[in-house]
Amino acid sequence: MKKEMLMNVLQAEESRIAIVEDGLLQELYVERNSLENYVGNIYKGRVVNIEPSIQAAFVDFGVGRNGFLHVSDIEFQYYKHLVDGKDADDSDDDDEDDVRPSRGPRTKFNERSVRNKPQIQDILKRGSEVLVQVIKGAIGSKGPTLSTYISIPGRYLVLMPGLQRVGVSRKIADDDARKRLKRILRDLSPPEGLGFIIRTAGVDRSQADLQRDLNYLLRLWKVIVSRVKKFPAPVDIYEESDMITRTIRDIYTSEIDAIWIDEPRAYERACEFMKIVLPRHVDRVRLYDGREPIFEQHDIEQEITRIQSRHVPLKGGGSIVIDQTEALVAIDVNSGNFRMDDDPEENAYQVNLRAAEEISRQIRLRDLGGVIVNDFIDMRDEKHRRGVERALHHAVKRDRARTKILNISPFGLIEMTRQRIRPSLRRSVYEDCPCCSGTAQVKTAESMAIDVMRLLMSHANQEDVSRVTVEVHERVAAFLNNRKRRDITQLEETYDVLVTVDARSGVGPEHLKFHCSNTTGTEVKIFANPDSKSKS
Repeated sequence: MKKEMLMNVLQAEESRIAIVEDGLLQELYVERNSLENYVGNIYKGRVVNIEPSIQAAFVDFGVGRNGFLHVSDIEFQYYKHLVDGKDADDSDDDDEDDVRPSRGPRTKFNERSVRNKPQIQDILKRGSEVLVQVIKGAIGSKGPTLSTYISIPGRYLVLMPGLQRVGVSRKIADDDARKRLKRILRDLSPPEGLGFIIRTAGVDRSQADLQRDLNYLLRLWKVIVSRVKKFPAPVDIYEESDMITRTIRDIYTSEIDAIWIDEPRAYERACEFMKIVLPRHVDRVRLYDGREPIFEQHDIEQEITRIQSRHVPLKGGGSIVIDQTEALVAIDVNSGNFRMDDDPEENAYQVNLRAAEEISRQIRLRDLGGVIVNDFIDMRDEKHRRGVERALHHAVKRDRARTKILNISPFGLIEMTRQRIRPSLRRSVYEDCPCCSGTAQVKTAESMAIDVMRLLMSHANQEDVSRVTVEVHERVAAFLNNRKRRDITQLEETYDVLVTVDARSGVGPEHLKFHCSNTTGTEVKIFANPDSKSKS
């Protein structure tokens, strides 16, 4: 299997990184340089408001928008004076994952973590200073989500001061490897009071490699502590690396045969970073100097266009349809023209297996998060239902975002949640259509003409109005002039007004604007009906 990482950073406004396996796009990361990305950054913030009803605080951390800090994301050191004995957050759970900023030993969705803690109004006060890390970017009207569980990734280790123990990433499943790595990490004698997690990238590394990464993280933590003591809140303490460095650090593995970069300065930065962390793999970083754009060369542009589509065809027939709403994502599986044999049950099972793999790939590429409801084709055989569940569990294993999948329901639905770090690719690239307000539908010309006639009657009936000019889309104007001319003429005679239909071409289908005047040509303001304003 040929696996490559392609970095398209020629345009100053946007950086794109794709991971391609045997010519098929598997992962896509897009970052707009015009939009600041705060995820992973550490700040010294000040509490500006506390909401006991939702057990959360709002923190000013110096970026112009307050962050949301839930009580479950408050580390033990902030309330240890309120708790006697053992740390209320101590846990024997498996260690945290190793790539994204962590929520610490427990997440806010764990009820026990909330029950075992004092209330937030007892922990924090307005004006309290807190060291926070952004774990989720602002999405729509919601501000960034913060946590006091600090997580600083290196190449092989993650420094987690609040963890206060050493551990191994959950993704390292081999028990012997886990024991060996824990033993090596303890032999390195990390300072007391600081926690460390060995990442998947460190599974086959030597003790010397882990020692270098440990020393780097300790130096970095020393700088962070000095900045915390030196500067008053709000102030930035630590900023994540640029996208190229961050992606190589977090995603690159020995399975990737080559890293292609299409910009010379970015190529130099990547080589310098690789010389530090993986000097034996520097030769895998290569400068792409072809005349054709790098994504066009590998047919990535067409693939990116397809992942924005609502309809996704499946190999061999069938399709999935993806609808994204404010609160959840709905994915529907259709069999289409897929036919394997004359057995409907077997056909449904095979389509569902293909759909499970494609669903996992699509939610990765589109960076969909939150609640996802998958409507698979109904199957009667329990063995087939369990098989689709296993296929979906297996397909999401490669996903770097945390996912949780429920069992299939009697209606063929599989509900799942996926960690939401930032807005989905669709919300980042697109905006709601000003014509349809994001509904993907507009009124027909006939419907608009009916609305116009109602409003004409209302406006013509007003005192002092002798002339009404209605401005509409050219299709609506054609309908009015051809199909409603007799009604307009009758209205003019009844109310003794002159009606003019103004056809416009460069407006939206629901554009509607009225202008009323008296006998002297003076405009008459009509306030009775708010629909008389422009809807373009």
